[in-house]
Amino acid sequence: QVQLVASGGGLVQAGGSLRLSCVASGSIFRLNRINAMGWYRQAPGKQRELVAAITSGGSTNYADSVKGRFTLSRDNAKNTVHLQMNSLKPEDTAVYYCNAAFPGYDNWGQGTQVTVSS
Repeated sequence: QVQLVASGGGLVQAGGSLRLSCVASGSIFRLNRINAMGWYRQAPGKQRELVAAITSGGSTNYADSVKGRFTLSRDNAKNTVHLQMNSLKPEDTAVYYCNAAFPGYDNWGQGTQVTVSS
């Protein structure tokens, strides 16, 4: 089993920035099987949606709504991903979940609340 520990959420005014981090820990065998890591978010009354993901090879994928504002980076040596969120908008308010994609299943971290005030 791989554990995902997320950090960095909080309250910020519109236009501000936050940085989320997620550290994966577990056996080397399992960590090496991670295909991609990233972040999803879920706002009240809405479905969970992909925010950004990065593959083990470094390819990134962003939701259209965050392109140009959010940047996802990965430190393979530390099994960590960072989501730099700039120019935050009230509609970015949600619980953000770290995700690690394995062949055939996903691991999820605990959610971290991001609240953007107008």
